[in-house]
Amino acid sequence: MADEIHAVVMPKWGLAMTEGQVVSWLVAPGDAVAPGDELLEIETTKITNVLEAADAGVFRRQLVGEGETQPVSSLLGVIAGDGVSDEAIDAFIARYQERFAAQAAAENEAPPEPAIIEVAGQRLRYLEMGGGDGPPALLLHGFGADLNNWMFNQPALAENRRVIALDLPGHGGSGKDVGAGTAAGLAAQVAAFMAERGLDSAHVVGHSLGAAVAAELALAAADRVLSLSLIAPAGLGPEINGDFIAGFIEAQRRKQLKPVLSQLVSDASLITRDMLDDVLKFKRLDGAEAALRQIAAANFPEGRQTLDLGERLAAIDRKTQVIWGRDDQIVPASQAERLPAQVALTLLEGAGHMPHMEKAGEVNGLLAAFLRDAD
Repeated sequence: MADEIHAVVMPKWGLAMTEGQVVSWLVAPGDAVAPGDELLEIETTKITNVLEAADAGVFRRQLVGEGETQPVSSLLGVIAGDGVSDEAIDAFIARYQERFAAQAAAENEAPPEPAIIEVAGQRLRYLEMGGGDGPPALLLHGFGADLNNWMFNQPALAENRRVIALDLPGHGGSGKDVGAGTAAGLAAQVAAFMAERGLDSAHVVGHSLGAAVAAELALAAADRVLSLSLIAPAGLGPEINGDFIAGFIEAQRRKQLKPVLSQLVSDASLITRDMLDDVLKFKRLDGAEAALRQIAAANFPEGRQTLDLGERLAAIDRKTQVIWGRDDQIVPASQAERLPAQVALTLLEGAGHMPHMEKAGEVNGLLAAFLRDAD
C-alpha cells in the first residue's frame, strides 16, 4: 500500500545467532523492491546468506553501512510506499529504535533449546518453536545434517503454529542406532517419536533423505501426515552424486570436507569455517560414522539410489509439493519429471541441493502458503 512502512531488520538465523555483519547492500535508496528481492548479504559465525524483502515498496533508508555488525532484530533499513513522507519515515525509525532499546534492556527470556526424548530405547533430539492455532509441522533434514539445517525456516513457519525440527536417528544429537538404515525404518522411528510427543498428525517437510523418510511415513502411517513438502527429494530415480556421499563420510579435515560441502550449494561462499567445524565435530561422535555408512549402504549403495518413490507417491492421498533447486549437484532436478501429475512442483533458479537455505525467503513463502491451503 502507498502509505505503509516496513522495517528491514537483522534476522535471527539459528539459535546461536545474536548478531550479524552487513557484508554488502544489494539495493540503494530509491530502488523499487518486491517480495523475494535480495536486499543485502549478511555474515554470521555460522553462515553467510542473503536477506530477501518480505514486502513491496521503495527502499527509502539505509541505516547501517557495509562492514558494520548489528544485533538481531536491529533496524537496518526501511521500505515504504511512494506516498509516505520523509517525516513519517523519521518518526517510524525513532519509534522503532525506542522500542528496540526498551526491549533489549528487558530481554531476559532464553531462546528455545533442543530437548532429548527417549523413544523405544533410542535418544532423539528435537527443537520445538511456536504455537498458535495452526496444525503443527515436522521438519526432517537430509543425510549427514541435523535440525540446524532449518535455521532459516523454522522461526518463520513457527509464527502461527507449533514447529518441531527432529534430528533423525544417526544424526546430530540423536542416538546412533539406525537399524537397517532404510528410509522406511527411519520413518518408523519418526512415527514413534510423533506418538511419544503427542503429535497425532502434522504437516511434514523433508529435505533430501528426509524427504524420502517423509514420503515413507505418509505411505505407512497416512493418518499422521496432513501434507507433504519435499525439498530436493531422494527416491525419485537411481542417479545420485556418489562422490559426495563417499566424500562426506571419508572427510576428516576441513581441507577435505570443504569441496564436498561446496557441492551442496550454488554459491560456495555459503560454506563457512564454523559450518565445516560443526560437521567434523558431529562425525567424531561415537557411532556417527558407522551410522552414516549404514544409511548410505541401505539407500545409496555404490553411488546409486535404491529408493523408488515415484509411482508410490501417486498412492499418497495427501496434498504434496516438491521444491527443487535447478542447480542441484547431488540429486539431479531432472528427476522431477518422474513426479505424479498431481504433485505441485517449483524449480528455483540459482539454488542447488539446499534451496531452503540458499533461497530461504522464497521457500518460506512457498511453505507458508502451502500449509495454509492444506490446513
